[in-house]
Amino acid sequence: MNVPADLRYSTDHEWIRQDGNIVTIGITEYAQDSLGDVVFVEVPEQGLSVTAGDSFTEVESTKSVSDIYAPVSGTISAVNEVLDDQPELLNSDPYGEGWICSIELSDAAQLDELMDAAAYKALTEG
Repeated sequence: MNVPADLRYSTDHEWIRQDGNIVTIGITEYAQDSLGDVVFVEVPEQGLSVTAGDSFTEVESTKSVSDIYAPVSGTISAVNEVLDDQPELLNSDPYGEGWICSIELSDAAQLDELMDAAAYKALTEG
């Protein structure tokens, strides 16, 4: 399973890529594999305030509908509108073109609570 070392991870199987005060979020390869074929992504609304741990959008697959939880608190600054027409990008490129949104952090210290690649790998293999 691919677990890029340059990302942080939540226990809810979201990945986080930091660029200054902005983080980009998606679901991990483990999550997309568990979901099966993704058929719909509810892209969150730009400008929406989110709180770490709260559901802010959902993904529908051939197996189920799953909530996506905010790994950090802040304001959604960008959304991947390509997912409206190509939800399968979550399966084919979860760490690249399959990103869901970007969040402007309200508390950068929350990043310290997320897992590094080794800890996430231990969680998913455990």
